[in-house]
Order: sequence, then structure tokens, then C-alpha cells
Amino acid sequence: MARRPVTVPPPLSAFLIVKDEAARLPRTLAALEGLADQVVVVDSGSSDETVEIARAAGAEVFHRDWTGYGAQKRFAEDRCRHDWLLNVDADEVVTPELAAEIRATLAADPAPAAYVLRILNVYPGAERPRPLANDYAVVRLYHRSVGRYRDHPLFDRVEVEGPARRLRAPIHHFPFLDWHGLVAKENAYSSFQAEAAKPRKLWKLRLRLMVEGPFVFLKSWLARGHVLGGWNGFVFSVVIAFARFMRVAKMIEREEARRRERAQGG
Repeated sequence: MARRPVTVPPPLSAFLIVKDEAARLPRTLAALEGLADQVVVVDSGSSDETVEIARAAGAEVFHRDWTGYGAQKRFAEDRCRHDWLLNVDADEVVTPELAAEIRATLAADPAPAAYVLRILNVYPGAERPRPLANDYAVVRLYHRSVGRYRDHPLFDRVEVEGPARRLRAPIHHFPFLDWHGLVAKENAYSSFQAEAAKPRKLWKLRLRLMVEGPFVFLKSWLARGHVLGGWNGFVFSVVIAFARFMRVAKMIEREEARRRERAQGG
């Protein structure tokens, strides 16, 4: 009996944008072994061992000053040699199940397409997501002929031509090492968001300040299912809601400063 030919998936380039990720990067890169034929790491000025860790793992490291999420990821895309691209963050881990699903999917149908991947948050100290986790899903695996990252400082999403398909296995997201780290991360991110946001009317921002925090908490705790995460889920939802509250407060602060500058200039 003749053997069926073994179908080999097309080559894949994985890319990451990083800064000071020495604590989490080794696990992220290890999960890409055997899946990615090329790993591109774009560093924006790490002061720890991030670059050395990436090079030791065989990644191709490039340096670029920070200009925003979309621009950084576009720069990384352009450093990739292969047409199939996989984007992961330095605090994300491709599960073995997802790696196997990606290989099987591309081997079965290598035609250009885009795939939505599930991203599941993991609480500090845990190794797996909470029960029934279903945090969010975005395009992360795509052929360069059908998708490209949007050149936006905040909203780093792949703009795709046509509908995207879905894979079932998830990426595990380790967004913080401890609660202190999450608060610091969200504080810095809310400042960046406030500075990059378009000007808004003050009365609208003040209205949002009263309702956005409670709304985001309920959305995270109930709609996103963090209620199933026990006290960890409760704390996570509170911090996320407070970060959104502070983003709006910082936007108000910015708009009030602009108003004072205009008054003084006039």
C-alpha cells in the first residue's frame, strides 16, 4: 500500500515587541520552538537582560525607539521573512494545543487567510486560566497578503481583507507578575492612552468619569466571567475599572490644561 504524502506547513515568522521583559520572555520564546521558523524581536530600549535572552533563544533582535503599538508591530512585520505571520506579546504563551492546531491548519490549507486566536488571562501565581475563561479573541495569525497591523499608537489590531477564521486552542496571557505590577502597568498605560487620545469635550469626559468605572467593573466581573475567578477575579476587575477611571481623569486633566493655555494665550 502506497503511503500518503506528508504535508508540511508553510514556514512561519513569529514577532514580538518588547521592553524590559526578562522575567517573562523565556517562557514565551520557548513556546515558539518547533512552531516558528523565524522569531523577530523588536526592542524599544530594555535596561534588563531582555535582548540577551532573545538572542540566546535564537531570535533576530532589532532596535527601534518607541512610537506606539501599531507602528512598532508594523516595523516588526517588515522584518519577517515569511508570508505567514504570528504575533504574540512578551507576556503571552502559545499553548502546545494551539501550536499543534496551527501546524495542522496551515498544513491542511496553506491558502492565504487570517485566524482569530483566543487570549485567556492567567492570575498571578497560577499556571492556567480560571474556569470557563473567555477573555477576548483577536487576529494574531495571518498571511501578509490579507492583513497588516493598523498604524495606530493605541489600537494595535490587524486590518484584514475579508472574514477571519477561528482556531479553538488558546494563548495564555500572563499580564502581570503580581498585583503591584498590574497597577503600575495600568497606570503607565492609562497615561499613554490619555496623551494619545483625540481631544474631547470636557462635559462629556466628566460624564464618563462618573459611569465608566462601574460599567467596566461589571463588564469585566460579570460579562467577562471574572466572577468565576474568586477573589482574584474581583481584584482584577477592580484594577481594570480603576485604570479606565484614571484614563478619563487624565484626559480631563489634559483638556483643562489646554483650556488654561488657550486662555493665557488669548
